[in-house]
This record gives sequence, structure tokens and C-alpha cells, in this order.
Amino acid sequence: MGSQKKTVPFAGTKEQEAELLKVISEHKDDKGALMPILQKAQHIYGYLPVEVQTIISNEMDMPLEKIYGVVTFYSQFSLNPKGKYKVSVCLGTACYVKGSGDIYNKLMELLKIEGGECTPDGKFSLDACRCIGACGLAPVLTINEDVYGRLTVDELPDILAKYE
Repeated sequence: MGSQKKTVPFAGTKEQEAELLKVISEHKDDKGALMPILQKAQHIYGYLPVEVQTIISNEMDMPLEKIYGVVTFYSQFSLNPKGKYKVSVCLGTACYVKGSGDIYNKLMELLKIEGGECTPDGKFSLDACRCIGACGLAPVLTINEDVYGRLTVDELPDILAKYE
């Protein structure tokens, strides 16, 4: 058995769907409409799960594979919801050399999720990022707008506890 991927169940509302359908109908006939529709859909839902991609696919009479290809190609789009607290670990060169890979691995262990995922309670999501311009503080992680630098793996439980 492969590892069971933990996902937050899709909880889209009728209001969100109505808003999405309105956006699609407004842009449906525009050439190159897919990107703006996907951007607005992500704004409405916070991410682009297969349920949302399927609505777009059906309404635009476009293969789901094409939509999925666009969503996975552009880093601005997310297939998973983001947590209330977005944890991002810099894996740029300076941070990586100083141990951010270990920080990232320890966070996956502590949060019991993989990178790109969200905890089942919706509290934390974990992502890696490239240089955030705080190389002098390497290794660095951010939680929403808060920046933590010169980290060691031992500090991570206390940092996460601040957000519990």
C-alpha cells in the first residue's frame, strides 16, 4: 500500500459555484480566457481542486487534462488548500547550505503532511520557496508574515506552538 495522501475535503458552497459560473459565462468566448478564469476561480475558492477544474472543464467544453496541465504548470495555482498558517521554508542556496532541508523534513514530520499539503484541520500548510532575500538569517522560514531566521530543528516545536 502506498502512503495515504491526507486531503482536506472539498467544501465549496453554492454561492462560490454561482460566482464561478458567472465568471466563466463572462469570459467564455474570449480568446485566452482560461488563465483569467483560473485566477478568479482560485480567488473564489482559495485553491483549484479537481471539483473546481471539472466545473470549468464542463462549462468551457475543454478537456480536464488541459486545465489540469495549466494548473500544475504555473506555480501561482494550488491544487491544495492553504492553511490558516502558511509555513514556507526557504530552500534557496544560502538557506539550504545552512540546513533548511533538515528544517523542511522536520516540519513534514511534526505536521504529518508532505510539502504542498494542508493539515486535515486546515490550520497549517507547508511549502518550500526559493530565496526570500533574508540570506543573512539563513536558514529561514516564514509563517504568514512572520519571519524566523538562524533556525535549528530543535526550535521548530516551540515556533509551531505559538500558532496552536
